[in-house]
Amino acid sequence: MKIRVLILASILTLPLIGANSPRRPRITGIAHAAFYVTDMAKARAFYEGYLGFQSPFSIPRKTPGESLVWIKINDRQSVELFPASEVSPAADRLYHIAIETDDAEAMRVYLQSKGIAVPPKTAIGRIGNKNYFIKDPNGNTVEIVEYLPEGWTRREQGKFLPDTRIATRMSHVGIMVGQLDASLKFYGDILGFTEIWRGGGGKLLSWVNLKVPDGADYVEFMLYDKPPTREGLLTKHHICLEVADVAQAGALLKTRALPAGSKTPDAMKTGVNGKRQINTFDPDGTRVEIMEPGTFDGKPVPPSKAPPPPPLPPYQPLATPKAAS
Repeated sequence: MKIRVLILASILTLPLIGANSPRRPRITGIAHAAFYVTDMAKARAFYEGYLGFQSPFSIPRKTPGESLVWIKINDRQSVELFPASEVSPAADRLYHIAIETDDAEAMRVYLQSKGIAVPPKTAIGRIGNKNYFIKDPNGNTVEIVEYLPEGWTRREQGKFLPDTRIATRMSHVGIMVGQLDASLKFYGDILGFTEIWRGGGGKLLSWVNLKVPDGADYVEFMLYDKPPTREGLLTKHHICLEVADVAQAGALLKTRALPAGSKTPDAMKTGVNGKRQINTFDPDGTRVEIMEPGTFDGKPVPPSKAPPPPPLPPYQPLATPKAAS
């Protein structure tokens, strides 16, 4: 009888245990990608003059005369440009990616409950948004951000959105991943991302796309079977701008001047995913992909069944970020 009572009590307390576990807040999209740039004037000429975006604001850095510059894509997405003087000349250009949540503090508590290293509290950054950094299994820095009503992002809503923008949305960011299984657990099991496609151009799997749980944006895992070179990082770490017509976008870009020293954009092509695309490159060589949302013929491309590369030690950036934005 006592055993039955104990079993019944255990069953009745199970829902209470689950109810007390921290729940994951919503993750609504990719907020931004941050890159180090060696020449801010040239970088701004590329993102503002060539791609047609505008900067809503900037803030000074520790070095006199240097600033962190925001390039606005839409009211919820941007590119952040940091002075490369803050890191080694040999460092990767990617500083971090950022995902937007509706409750940064609840996300911090949730992540901590899952064994993810988080700061002791959720800070408010210099532009008035809640944010903090975590690391993924590959050493990539991921910022968690919540836009606050009094923050600069909300303050500039509806502004700095010129008709010259080559695109109005950043559909995804690409990051190097050498630990696929661990990354699927981190982004999938913990953060709630959903795999939407995987592809490969050879015998091994090359890409895995995972969509945020409460939006349409996604992260593209760039898989590799040997340690990446710095040159490889410049093209693997990337952002993707979504356009309705790549040919039309390419024709428009041909009428605009590239900053001196920038690599000539690749010719338009159809990728393994069946989508037409053009690759452009900022003055530091960081790839900015311009791609259509659907396949060229409207038919879905089946996901690859190729095996992934064998796991490699987590990718460690050549430079450690110094300060949050």
